[in-house]
Amino acid sequence: MSYGACGPMERKASSQPGSAAAASLVKRTAVFAYGTVTYAITLGIFAYAAGFIGNFGVPKAMDSGREVSLSRAIAIDALLLGVFAIQHSVMARGWFKRWLTRLVPQAAERSTYVLASCVLMILLFWEWQPIGGTLWNVENSALRAALYGLYAAGWILLLLVTFLINHFELFGMRQVWYFLRGREMPPLSFVTPGPYKLVRHPLYVGWFTIFWATPTMTGAHLLFAVLTSAYILMAIQFEERDLVANHGRLYAEYRKQVPMLIPRLSDKEPLGPGAAAESAEA
Repeated sequence: MSYGACGPMERKASSQPGSAAAASLVKRTAVFAYGTVTYAITLGIFAYAAGFIGNFGVPKAMDSGREVSLSRAIAIDALLLGVFAIQHSVMARGWFKRWLTRLVPQAAERSTYVLASCVLMILLFWEWQPIGGTLWNVENSALRAALYGLYAAGWILLLLVTFLINHFELFGMRQVWYFLRGREMPPLSFVTPGPYKLVRHPLYVGWFTIFWATPTMTGAHLLFAVLTSAYILMAIQFEERDLVANHGRLYAEYRKQVPMLIPRLSDKEPLGPGAAAESAEA
């Protein structure tokens, strides 16, 4: 009787660790798949953005023909950019990340941030209203080619910098990969690679180049460039506050030695290591 009563209970108890392990593997696989799909969407968004801003290769570009009144177009475009800026800033703050990780696994937090940004970028591409009007139009073929080359250089710099500061962590893939393997993700080292020795925010230098390097500056392009540039300048203040809080004296010293966006003309070197500014907050 004793053996018969306890045997099934023992078998049930012994199966629980296996069931928990299987459930954990399913969860980790699902989070990894979520991060991978989000990363693939992000690559598509970046490719589309290059055509959207540069006015080539996409069905609806920044300077397509105007369809609504001027005042309505400006209001819609400003609203789209404003919503994107709010999402980008709020979701990057520590208090929001702590709240979000009550709803999603810690490893999926960055992917969720990136996915929300992608959704709003798709909305911007879809609902953007061209304004019309031309502030300047460079007709010299050599100068036009040079400006297009500068535009391409901005995208190249942007991509290069993401790899210098760990491309896959920036877009959430490093987090979900370590989670899939059931391992704790080690922190990144505190360094100033390549262009980070010249300016603290080379990623944003790339964005500024993309926004402003155009042979034809229309009203819509100007609105886009002004508002996004203003947002970046404001976002840098919040970002650097977080970086000082996270890295303390090391980042404070780095900030004293290296300019924010425009390189110094002198040959003075930074005082020791600093932090790659967009590593976690961009």
